[in-house]
Amino acid sequence: MMTSGKTAVILINIGTPDSPSVKDVRNYLSEFLNDPRVIDLPWLLRKIVVNLVIVPFRAPKSAKLYKLLWTGKGSPLNFHSNSVRDKLQEQLGDSYTIFVAMRYANPNIREVTEQIRKMGVSKLIVVPMFPHYASSSTGSAKEAVMDQLKKWNVIPEVKFVGQFYHHPKFIETFAEQIKACHPEKYDHVLFSYHGLPISHMARIHPKIDCGNCSCTGQFPIHGEFCYKATTYETTRLLTAKLDLPEGSFSHSYQSRLSDKWLKPYTDKLLKQKAEEGIKNILVVSPAFVADCLETTVELGIDYKNQFIAAGGENLDYVESLNDLPAWIDVLKNLIKNA
Repeated sequence: MMTSGKTAVILINIGTPDSPSVKDVRNYLSEFLNDPRVIDLPWLLRKIVVNLVIVPFRAPKSAKLYKLLWTGKGSPLNFHSNSVRDKLQEQLGDSYTIFVAMRYANPNIREVTEQIRKMGVSKLIVVPMFPHYASSSTGSAKEAVMDQLKKWNVIPEVKFVGQFYHHPKFIETFAEQIKACHPEKYDHVLFSYHGLPISHMARIHPKIDCGNCSCTGQFPIHGEFCYKATTYETTRLLTAKLDLPEGSFSHSYQSRLSDKWLKPYTDKLLKQKAEEGIKNILVVSPAFVADCLETTVELGIDYKNQFIAAGGENLDYVESLNDLPAWIDVLKNLIKNA
């Protein structure tokens, strides 16, 4: 295999169904939830729980939500990712070839890496598009790429871009996106992150009890790859950048599948704030770099309706970075430094 002298870059996000049909949503959920890094149960128990309980009941409900998300251009996660790819390609020039892959559904990692193999590149840079490390996102994406590369006869130089939640330009870019929404006009700002099972944190630091960890107040020595610790650090970095006073913001987790996930839960905290007399709230979700079901529908529709039903008057969410020029600059910097 001749090498082209080029560098290939794969931008990997979590994925989205091919369409909002129940069939496509079922296929997506099945692939996603059968990943042992996502549902970390013994093989047989996971197959039973996922394929006989979760997916059959969740797919029809999720399909209705995806229909609310879908636009004439398809899934926002897909078209924003493609726009980022195109803008990065323009910025980085002919020495790089940029690809988009999804950990689940399409474009899938197997087909994308096969395209790259046939190109015969000299270097491969893999960018998991997750600001914070989690075994079920970054770890799974890395594993899926390595599973394909180990089959290659010639493996080029390979670099993985790590978590970037603390990258100064990422913090600055997200802070500017928040500023554009004028947080000072709201009664409260809520930083909501995608949830994870507490058991995932326990595997990162088995001798440290997640419930009693000091990470909610300061970054702990054992917190480098702890999702909870890095999300709390993100909130501290953003609120410092925005100069938000104590008491004017909160931190929470959304999208849980059980009651053994990270707390506080976003929906319950919003209800609590409404009952406390908070009428006008701004929600920020720095765990996502592209708008998707969890931001547009879960926060922008579902949680907003729950907040208003509980006595609130208005809930707005800060749009994600999507294909902002400043976000393209952050990615270019991460790739150049890989």
